[in-house]
Amino acid sequence: MRILYLHQFFITRAGVGGTRSYEFARRFVARGHAVRMVTAGGGHRTVEGIEVAGVRGGYSDYVSATGVSYPRRMLAFAQFALAATAEALRGPRPDVIYATSPPLTMALPGLLASMRWRVPLVFEVRDLWPEAPIQMGALRSPPARRLARALERFVYRRSSRVIALSPGIRDGVVAAGAPAATVALVPNAADLDLFSPGERRAKRFTVAYFGTMGEANDLEPVLGAARELPDVRFVLMGDGKRREELARAAPANVELPGAAQSKQAVARLAAASSVCLTLFKDVPVLATNSPNKLFDTFAAGRPAIVNMDGWMRDLVEANEAGLYVAAGDPHDLAHKVRWLRDHPEEVERIGRNARALAERQFDRDELAARALAVLEEVACG
Repeated sequence: MRILYLHQFFITRAGVGGTRSYEFARRFVARGHAVRMVTAGGGHRTVEGIEVAGVRGGYSDYVSATGVSYPRRMLAFAQFALAATAEALRGPRPDVIYATSPPLTMALPGLLASMRWRVPLVFEVRDLWPEAPIQMGALRSPPARRLARALERFVYRRSSRVIALSPGIRDGVVAAGAPAATVALVPNAADLDLFSPGERRAKRFTVAYFGTMGEANDLEPVLGAARELPDVRFVLMGDGKRREELARAAPANVELPGAAQSKQAVARLAAASSVCLTLFKDVPVLATNSPNKLFDTFAAGRPAIVNMDGWMRDLVEANEAGLYVAAGDPHDLAHKVRWLRDHPEEVERIGRNARALAERQFDRDELAARALAVLEEVACG
């Protein structure tokens, strides 16, 4: 089977950010399929058997894309969609098209290539667009909102199948008009070979965060919690438009080393930590996220602290793999961290549960196989 894979932010383990498209594509290749990846960044190359067609236009990493104003971001997304369309229409003819968002504009080259080659489109929804920018206050124009919602409904109707990354995203896609029978749930995954529970090396109790530091990531309460816990070390690794502001306000026990240089650097931080944070701004749509950092935490065998009351809370509480804290509440965060610090045996037990959960439900091999099964089904149908 020949798969045309469209994803603006294609990142390998040597880079920084989500590696889902790379991890899936290389597993598809290992099963004997041909994969052509259209992504941002100039130049064509081959990566572990994946034919990578880089096109100019737009940003090649999500952190840079979210670090600019919304109008500028939308312009960059549109520029990439046009360049990706031209590349996708060149051929060779695929058997199936796999387009992944965000942004929602990734659907445009997918739809046009699907019509050009008369092959099915599988559209993957990683975040609910346009609901996320609407609730975040970034998409304010009523005409723009109506246009974005119309595009969303059109894409879901024209896709042979939709892959959703969380139960909340699945429900949102169905609410927007996709037939429930066409929506498959394939969440983000844990890289069990890269993240491991190895013995924690840090002597001081360490709370880690790794990921984007943007508007959607509510990290100010971490600084408040750190002020209440001067004996606890907090490491916030990442970059984004809020990083400098956080650095200026951070107390002495908070370290901001900057962006990770590779996925391996993130794994090293997770291994050195006592507990890891998955935090978002208190906006309802963000509770539907399927964040890489949460599954990396599970794979590393570390307790996860989450602040979204939804499936993330359900995951950590039902499996005793972490703790829930109220969004935006530094005192609750400090209280939960203090409890973990004072109960090292519970930290170890919860960490073992987290690793077991990763192995049981979020193994990358199994989830890649589930996505591949969807592609094979529509290609053969």
